Amino acid sequence: MYTERNEVRMRVAIVTGASSGMGREFVLQIGALYKNLDEIWVIARRKGNLERVAEQSRLPLRIFDGDLLKKPVYKAFCEALCEDTPDIRMLVNAAGFGRSGSVEEISMQRRRIQTDMVGLNCQALTRMTLLCLPYMHPGSRIVNLASAAAFCPQPYFAVYAATKSYVLSFSRSLREELKTRGIIVTAVCPGPVDTPFFDVSGKPQNFLKELTMAQPGPVVHQALKDSRKRKELSIYGLPMKLTYAGTKLLPHKLLLRIQNL
Repeated sequence: MYTERNEVRMRVAIVTGASSGMGREFVLQIGALYKNLDEIWVIARRKGNLERVAEQSRLPLRIFDGDLLKKPVYKAFCEALCEDTPDIRMLVNAAGFGRSGSVEEISMQRRRIQTDMVGLNCQALTRMTLLCLPYMHPGSRIVNLASAAAFCPQPYFAVYAATKSYVLSFSRSLREELKTRGIIVTAVCPGPVDTPFFDVSGKPQNFLKELTMAQPGPVVHQALKDSRKRKELSIYGLPMKLTYAGTKLLPHKLLLRIQNL
């Protein structure tokens, strides 16, 4: 890829939430699968964890440690974009968190946690996408971490499910808008995945969630494969595919009642 001055652009992938869980797994698998990249730019709060990921990555990492709910990390990231004008081949928006419980219960535990959830899962994802789009070109890919929770409202996971519905809807609309630019958008919609996510959200109380728990490696592998195939959705495993079909066939009012039994 060349600029108007015929200067070679650095080819990079960008991963948010890269210090653990799904984000970390994306970094490791991108480094193994995409040998033509120069760097992976990683964003997360825990610098020490990012440095440990860098030791395992097959590609050099450029670390931006900071909270995506705050301004400083965006300032550093924007400065790097302006200085290097990279060719962004892939953006993975993996940063996010959830908290289970009723809306009132969670609010009493920590007042701002649910608005922070909206801020990270929706606003930060959107902001990162908008910042990266000017540096993306035909064949670039955006991979947004949604969730099977996006398929239907979920009592006692209300805000999280709503934020992931936003991610799914935003991804689908953006995909349509970017077709003329040749940029592919894929929404990843896994069920429960065995990551530190549950350290924050609380362990699943539903035995079905325990039964369908997946490992991050295969979920990320499927997501990257589906992105390469230009798919709109990446849904890992038969149980989640059946869940998706069920939410299309059955009224959400009925599904809400079943979930609340």
